Amino acid sequence: MVVASLVFEARRRAGLTQAALAARAGVPQSTVARIETGARSPSAAMVERLVTATGFELRVGLGRPDAATASLFERTLRRTPAERLADATRAGRFVLRARAQLRPGGSGGT
Repeated sequence: MVVASLVFEARRRAGLTQAALAARAGVPQSTVARIETGARSPSAAMVERLVTATGFELRVGLGRPDAATASLFERTLRRTPAERLADATRAGRFVLRARAQLRPGGSGGT
């Protein structure tokens, strides 16, 4: 689902509909929809084609493992599913409140 989120986010940031992105990339709208829903696993070339059509650039790189990140993953995995769900719910609400604040005239009363 990482690829689906990546394509969706690039399209959203570019302010494009699925149909507009499909037209720019030269693919059917249904292809964009299936990729965004995770129903289709696209090739790396297709992902790059779609992201480029949004006006963004796809960057991939290698890096050394970060001990702090590894520690965070280990702590998260020790939590119960209910605790992880509660954390994700809090994070989601935080993001929604932040987006509301960033909208013109946003009140943040989500």
